[in-house]
Amino acid sequence: MSKLSNDIVIEAVQSVLKAAQEKKRGFCETIELQVALKNFDPSKDKKFSGSVRLPVAPRKKFTVCIIGDAKHIGDAKTAGIAVESIQSEDDLKKLKKDKKLVKKFAASHDSFLASASLIRKIPRLIGPGLNKAGKFPAPLGANDNIMEKIAQQKATVKMALKGKNTSFGFAVGNVEMTEADIIANINVAVNFFVGLLTKNWQQVKRIYIKSSMGPCFRLYGF
Repeated sequence: MSKLSNDIVIEAVQSVLKAAQEKKRGFCETIELQVALKNFDPSKDKKFSGSVRLPVAPRKKFTVCIIGDAKHIGDAKTAGIAVESIQSEDDLKKLKKDKKLVKKFAASHDSFLASASLIRKIPRLIGPGLNKAGKFPAPLGANDNIMEKIAQQKATVKMALKGKNTSFGFAVGNVEMTEADIIANINVAVNFFVGLLTKNWQQVKRIYIKSSMGPCFRLYGF
């Protein structure tokens, strides 16, 4: 059960949106939660990671690349997906496992989907580059709706601790979303990441919310 105060969440979200409105940027700011843990020793405690689909896609700009077999390439083209976001097995072979080219490829999109028939071939074709970037493709089944899978990728956020850190952040919205949608995303995200912790709320020290360039506002802790 969430320990977030509904009144505090509403006030914080309103403050984030107000600050963004008062000082508009030349881009749509992402809104993220920043979490600090307590009673958690990265050298002893089991690290966690997980992904959750939020009710509303949090990022306005989020690109997904399709690594497809003949069927999925055809589906992607029919759906009007940009040519630069469609890759075939032969396209991957052209990278020749060149680390710089693979790194550039990994950085070209926010997320990747690949035909289930190609998933196992990807490490052999281009090496571990996508995996190292935290972008190893999610599978596309033969009967999957490609646009629905893309929508799922856009609405999914990953949560994980890295190195010796006891804090992490993840997107829950953007400043062009409605207050209600941002709050809905926050509630789903918080309940999910707290569930990843061994001792749940006992290990949550602080939670803040902020936009890309805006100030922080407290949601939980001191």
